[in-house]
Amino acid sequence: MTADSERTPEVTTAAAADGPAAYAELAAVGPYGVRPGHALITMVEPHPGHEHAYNRWYEDDHYIAGAMAMPWIFAGRRWVATRELQLLRRPEKSAVASPVTAGCYLSTYWLTEGRYDEHMKWTVGINTRLNRDGRVYRHRTHVFTAFQDHLATVYRDGAAGPRDFHALDHPYAGLLLEVIDADGPEQRDQLLEWLCARHLPRRLPGSSAAMVTVFRPTPLPGDRMSYVRQVEGVDTRLTLLWFLEQDPREGWTERFAGLEEEVAESGLGRVELVAPFLPTVPGTDRYVSELR
Repeated sequence: MTADSERTPEVTTAAAADGPAAYAELAAVGPYGVRPGHALITMVEPHPGHEHAYNRWYEDDHYIAGAMAMPWIFAGRRWVATRELQLLRRPEKSAVASPVTAGCYLSTYWLTEGRYDEHMKWTVGINTRLNRDGRVYRHRTHVFTAFQDHLATVYRDGAAGPRDFHALDHPYAGLLLEVIDADGPEQRDQLLEWLCARHLPRRLPGSSAAMVTVFRPTPLPGDRMSYVRQVEGVDTRLTLLWFLEQDPREGWTERFAGLEEEVAESGLGRVELVAPFLPTVPGTDRYVSELR
């Protein structure tokens, strides 16, 4: 046995020992609450002909290795828009999706409050590795992908019912993604106040939406994956997730009519996307045949 080969096990053993020790140190300090202080919200369009393969890759590999196995992601859920749901989207000309029907899969993840910076270091590292190892599916387009800071949650039933930290685990029957752009940072602050104090409290009672979570996007790091474009509207955009207890197609026109007009009349912003989704059924290809 050569001197070089004799030294190799020592290096490997030392490196392995350092790894677990570092985890113990990380767990002993810093925030570890239950609030969803941040989110990853990503709407993706598989390329035509790749719908089935994309769904299997995401569910069987990426959802776990590229998200749920990461530190500080504590909940996740996937959603799907069939062609029928895509055709319900508004407005026809959207600053988020072009065409507005683009992006038939939506994934949502909650991150522990105060752990954004640590998580971003990990996610850049693991995605670099997944890319190097050929575990990134190329035949897809990121339509709307952003890490986001949680700003507020408005509940329909007050203190009763699931909280926002339960939202991705509770079996909600649907989700409505709403994206609103303000004219500037100051207007966004005013828009947030109006949404939480007036608009949503008027909308939620008697509706199928149990809660609405409100987020603002944050810029992606400079060393992000090249296939993910930089986030737009960092200073002006709000992202709303409406968690629905019924299929969004039930009473769609009556329940969600006028969202754009009400925001426009406030003079504080404009709705750039209203998009309904259904929850996927993990481990299946349900809805894949209904995407086109």
